Amino acid sequence: MGRSTNWAGNVTFNAQRLFRPTSVEQLQHLVAGSPRIRAVGTGHSFNRIADTSEDLVSLDGLASGIELAGRGSTVTVGAGTRYAELAQWLYAEGLALPNLGSLPHISVGGACATGTHGSGNGNGNLATVVSAVEMVTADGEVVVLDRDTDAAVFGGAVVGLGSLGIVTRLTLDTIRSFDVAQYVYDDMPQEQLTTDLSTILSSAYSVSVFTDWRLPRIRQVWLKRRIDSGGPWPAEPRWLGATLADGPRHPVAGMSAGVCTEQQGVVGPWHERLPHFRHAFPPRGGSELQSEYHVSRTDAADALAALRPIRDDIARVLHISEIRSCAADDLWMSPNYRRDTVSIHFTWVNDADAVSRVLRMIEPRLQPYGARPHWGKLFCMEPEVVRAQYERSSDFEKLLADYDPNGKFRNAFIDAHFPRQ
Repeated sequence: MGRSTNWAGNVTFNAQRLFRPTSVEQLQHLVAGSPRIRAVGTGHSFNRIADTSEDLVSLDGLASGIELAGRGSTVTVGAGTRYAELAQWLYAEGLALPNLGSLPHISVGGACATGTHGSGNGNGNLATVVSAVEMVTADGEVVVLDRDTDAAVFGGAVVGLGSLGIVTRLTLDTIRSFDVAQYVYDDMPQEQLTTDLSTILSSAYSVSVFTDWRLPRIRQVWLKRRIDSGGPWPAEPRWLGATLADGPRHPVAGMSAGVCTEQQGVVGPWHERLPHFRHAFPPRGGSELQSEYHVSRTDAADALAALRPIRDDIARVLHISEIRSCAADDLWMSPNYRRDTVSIHFTWVNDADAVSRVLRMIEPRLQPYGARPHWGKLFCMEPEVVRAQYERSSDFEKLLADYDPNGKFRNAFIDAHFPRQ
């Protein structure tokens, strides 16, 4: 095949072949006969976590086969299904997922495998609703792991980094559908992140703080308020020093707000408000890079303050930075493992060298706060530093050895972070 790239174009995969099986049986045959194979998802990772020296497999050719189970309390879906498709299907059934990421265009399997998340103090990352995982293991067999019957290993398999097998289907917990009203506030004073961060992050069902680090003011705060009863929240014209936006906003200055989900308190269904961007406008690749670090919610204000002395260096290579919150979970390799977290996200210009220089300034400042990088984004931390942040790392390494003893699903990224025992 011609060399393929990830969504951003900053990674050219080393794989020799790219396959798109149209049945699980074809996938089983591919996996059994391949010396090295990885699933590529929607290619929205910014590092080499999905790379391999031999075969890449895309699951977008497999039927999504969305099915309700457990009297509607769960839904089973193909791993290659994008959240936009799943969300629309669930909404038609009067159901919902508790949360969504900022982009509805990413695949369910890829997002769960890397611990991708939305926002909200009470909301876990997207993998926390997974109750069962179906995957093709190294010998080509189909294996199903269930949250209850396989409790001893399930916490290591959900955020599995694509390294236990090729995940084909996932079963997700659902809730009843709900509505959301979204408001944006402009120009919050920078010092509010120190004095009122807890208040800000707890002020709505889902909250996102956007800053460009260029001025002593926060560009925007997005509040997504869940509407379970009564009418929309009566938004205050002024709130914590910020001003209610007088029109729709895009997080990045100069970009059209037309691609963003509806704001200004207009009530709409969960799947049309929780993401930042409309599913009808797929993001264009190649114009950005991304990094993200998770710190304990109790340390977040101090961690953000630690970055302020280098804010000019950050701003020079930044499109926008987003601060969000996520609830703790028990998934071994989740960045939110056993601690409520705040994530500090950076959307960078597409200049890998310049971004790398800034990351090497950021990471030492965040390391005292136990920062865990997003598995699918750019970071420079040494593997042993990352591994030390996860108390179940050795258990995960053993799980990899049990399910993939010959390293079929391994690559350089996995070998570096989880050496063979």
